[in-house]
Amino acid sequence: MLSKVSISSLLLAALATAQTPPGFKPEVKDRLDLIVGNKVITVPGTSLTKAETAKQPGIGTSDVPLNGTSYLWMMIDQDVPANFANPSAGGRRTNLHALITGFKPTGQKDANGVWTLTSTSTGPITYTGPAPPAEKPPYAHRYVSLLYEVPATLSVSKTQVGQTFGFNLETFVKNVGLVDPPVRANYWNVTG
Repeated sequence: MLSKVSISSLLLAALATAQTPPGFKPEVKDRLDLIVGNKVITVPGTSLTKAETAKQPGIGTSDVPLNGTSYLWMMIDQDVPANFANPSAGGRRTNLHALITGFKPTGQKDANGVWTLTSTSTGPITYTGPAPPAEKPPYAHRYVSLLYEVPATLSVSKTQVGQTFGFNLETFVKNVGLVDPPVRANYWNVTG
């Protein structure tokens, strides 16, 4: 029989391995490295500034190279105020900040030791850097990056994405026909 300490340790270990924020579905265990300038974000929930995240991050893996033929990367803000005039009133919504297809492994490591992925595509949703509003008290927005392995022939239109403000990941996955869960994930925090 497991003791309370053993159960607590197992729960903490499980949380520590998740690369997505607590409660985010789907939970992803394998880390996507996010390259911002010359630093690699390996710790989920790292705090960054608006300036640091203004440009689209590079993506890759530092543990093993990916060997799929094509990947789709997206970034979702989990914490957009439903009421911009009074952010602390009401709930929070999602906003899709990027959805870019055609990522392929380069087969090479960058200067940071990351096996990089690149894409010549810029959409269907071009990257928009985090710009959370100032709130009192300050509120950190969680920007979740997900990487899906997809068929090289996959084509995604803006219509299939739906609305970016209030983006519904589950609906998008069904509309596009993504069968498998994300292969990698990570997230950073930015406070307005």
